[in-house]
Amino acid sequence: MSSALPPVPVTREITLNNGVRMPTVGFGTFQVPAEHTAELVGSAFEAGYRHVDTAALYRNEAGVGAAVREATSEVGDFRLDREDVFVTTKLWNDRHDDARAALVQSRDALGLTTVDQYLIHWPVPSADRYVHAWRQLESLYHEGAVRSIGVSNFTVAQLERLLAETDVVPAVNQVELHPYLQQDELLAFHAAHRIATVAWSPLGRGACLHDAELASIAGPLGVSIAQLILRWHLQRGSVVIPKASSRARIEQNVDLFSFRLDDETMQRIAALDRSERGGPDPESVR
Repeated sequence: MSSALPPVPVTREITLNNGVRMPTVGFGTFQVPAEHTAELVGSAFEAGYRHVDTAALYRNEAGVGAAVREATSEVGDFRLDREDVFVTTKLWNDRHDDARAALVQSRDALGLTTVDQYLIHWPVPSADRYVHAWRQLESLYHEGAVRSIGVSNFTVAQLERLLAETDVVPAVNQVELHPYLQQDELLAFHAAHRIATVAWSPLGRGACLHDAELASIAGPLGVSIAQLILRWHLQRGSVVIPKASSRARIEQNVDLFSFRLDDETMQRIAALDRSERGGPDPESVR
C-alpha cells in the first residue's frame, strides 16, 4: 500500500529548477492521429490549456506546431501570445548519438523557432548512451536552443547517475503515474532534487476510470472519475498531460481548480496502489 505523499498547494503553473514556468495541466498527444492533431490541440487551447506534449515518435509534431502558430497568429478572434504556450517534445531512442540533428528535425516539424522543453524519451539502458545523450542536451540548453531539458521514464538509479556524471539537473522526469502505479520513492527523489514530476498515462490508460472505489469518491464530489484522478495528481505535486478526443472531455480534464480533495480522500486513493504498469518497463525498452 502506498504511504500517500502529503498534499501540496495546487497552482496552474510551477517554476522549474532553472526558473522557467510550466503549466501544471498539459494536453497529451500520444497516439493522436496526425490528421486530427491540429484540431484537437486548437480545441485544447480554447478550453484553457497552455501546455502541449508531443514527441518525434508520435509523428504529429507538425499538427502541434500548426495549432500553436494558428493560436498565436494575429488572425481570428482567439489569440495567445507565444510565450504563454509551453511546448514539449522528445528525443527518440535511436538518436542518442545525434541529439542536435534530432532537435533540429523536431523544431522544423513543429515549425517553431523555440522549443520550450526537450526530453530524452527513454533511457534505453541496454545501449548505455543516455549519459552521452544528456550531455548533448546540456550543450543545446546552454546555447539557448531549448528553454529547458529533462528526461522521461528514468529510474532513481539512472537519475543518480546523471547527477553524478553531468552538470545540469533535469528539469523534469516524465513517467507513467496513476492510482495503480504511484511511485512514491521516485517522487520523493524528484522532490529532494527539485526535479518536477510529469505524469504520463495519468488515468492508467483508462483502467482507473472503471474503478469502483474511485467512482464512490467522485460521485459525492460532483466530479468525474477523470477529474478526481487528475486533481489527486496535482495535489501530490505532479504535472498532468491527459489526452482526450472530444471537446467535452478536453474541457472537463482541465477543469480541476474549483474543488479540492481532503486528507481522507487522498489516503483512500493512496490505498489503490498496486505497483501495476500499463505501459512498458523502462528497463526493457530498446
